[in-house]
Amino acid sequence: MPRALSIRQPWAAAIAHGPKRVENRSWFATYRGPLLLHSSKTLDRTAMRHPLISPILRGLPLETGAVVGVAQLVDWHRDDGECTPWSFPGHHHLVLEEVTPLSLPVPVAQGALQLWTPSEELLEQVRIQLDERWTEALR
Repeated sequence: MPRALSIRQPWAAAIAHGPKRVENRSWFATYRGPLLLHSSKTLDRTAMRHPLISPILRGLPLETGAVVGVAQLVDWHRDDGECTPWSFPGHHHLVLEEVTPLSLPVPVAQGALQLWTPSEELLEQVRIQLDERWTEALR
């Protein structure tokens, strides 16, 4: 069963529409596989001035409270000091591949602080925007 992860904006946009392929968390989980990228309702205003974020944001709408993309979560490891410029020291790094933004973000009433299981209805609303490869992966 696919999982979802809530990510504050502008970090969610940097993943869905930019080069950010590592998400940082203070906790660890064993899940690997398809992941819905949910932009939480809270905006990280400090991050808006982050030097890696500002160039990505130009012209991008910062959707909140919606699934904005999908990705394959392929690894989850402790900080090794050599991951990417997006990695925060001392955190666990979620390594994402095959990131695909949604053309139409799908509103979600509420996310969660940990990985969460999306409803079948939400998965269907996401699947109809994606190609066959993703459709199968999100089953």
